[in-house]
Amino acid sequence: MGAFLEKPKTEKSSDAGSGNGIRYGLSSMQGWRVEMEDAHVARVELSGPFKTWSYFGVFDGHAGARVSELCASKLLETILSTEEFKKLAQTDEQDLDITLLKRGVVNGFLTFDRELAFEDRDEKSGSTAVIAFITPTHIIMANCGDSRAMLVREDKPFLATEDHKPYLPIERKRISDAGGQVMLSRVNGSLAVSRSLGDFEYKQVYSRGATEQLVSPEPDVFVVERKPDRDQVLILACDGIWDVFENDALATYVLQRLRCVPNLDEVCQEILDTSLHKGSKDNMSVLLIALDGAPTVDPEAARKDGELDKAIRSIVMVHLVLRRLYPGCPIFLSVCVVTVQLFPLLSYLH
Repeated sequence: MGAFLEKPKTEKSSDAGSGNGIRYGLSSMQGWRVEMEDAHVARVELSGPFKTWSYFGVFDGHAGARVSELCASKLLETILSTEEFKKLAQTDEQDLDITLLKRGVVNGFLTFDRELAFEDRDEKSGSTAVIAFITPTHIIMANCGDSRAMLVREDKPFLATEDHKPYLPIERKRISDAGGQVMLSRVNGSLAVSRSLGDFEYKQVYSRGATEQLVSPEPDVFVVERKPDRDQVLILACDGIWDVFENDALATYVLQRLRCVPNLDEVCQEILDTSLHKGSKDNMSVLLIALDGAPTVDPEAARKDGELDKAIRSIVMVHLVLRRLYPGCPIFLSVCVVTVQLFPLLSYLH
């Protein structure tokens, strides 16, 4: 889980689509990690009685990619197969039973984990999970671990899921009650999250229930009524993004980029590059869903952004040429030349 490459793999896997009145974009990058263990899913239109619903998920694997990949391919099916969702399928979507829905999502996670353990109790890998359903009337977010979802409303974070970390009092108590310890902010000094799917070596206290183990598969579920004129963006991302972005900072960044860049997957790619440059050492995955109130491209902002990008690329080339022509030149002199050239560009940042 902790092995790193000599240099990061920056190739990206990206996708975009639209349906049910929303648009999405996603992108993922291996980064410094030896293996790519993230997985994701995007379904803008479900089938049958839930055809007006959309579903998205980001899954951050560790100790292997098997569980994260199974989450991407099977977790939705498991949730929809719960008794709660079978009942929801028979009701009018305008009369959504929030309690029943929450219970269905939780039972879907628990069932998925139980069935996975039944198939292969020796599976060593695990995965965090953050998912979202978007219905015509509501947004449902659920997380298990430290992958996070955040709804941006009226230019600021309105609601975000809460990471499950071992040092939190409620998590620490469960771990202690199950016979474990929190050391170095990790479960038994090893696992950095206190809830996940898989990770069965931490779920072997047979006298305790599934949600009472050292590591629990139980998600927290958040439901909010949609406000079409105010809801802008829903962001799902793994901790490779959130480790270097605060909620406010990422919300601001995304809204600004949407005013300059028309394609959501391109904005996602920029988030990955920025996260890498800010020091993220993990796999990185981010998924953006543009809602009714999302910003549209401002031609003037896009023009300035293009000019700024072109100018910065030119300045970087000057820096590289200076270093090549004068290899013995002190680094600070090259930096000074670049800095002087940047001053005229600062107006573009306002």
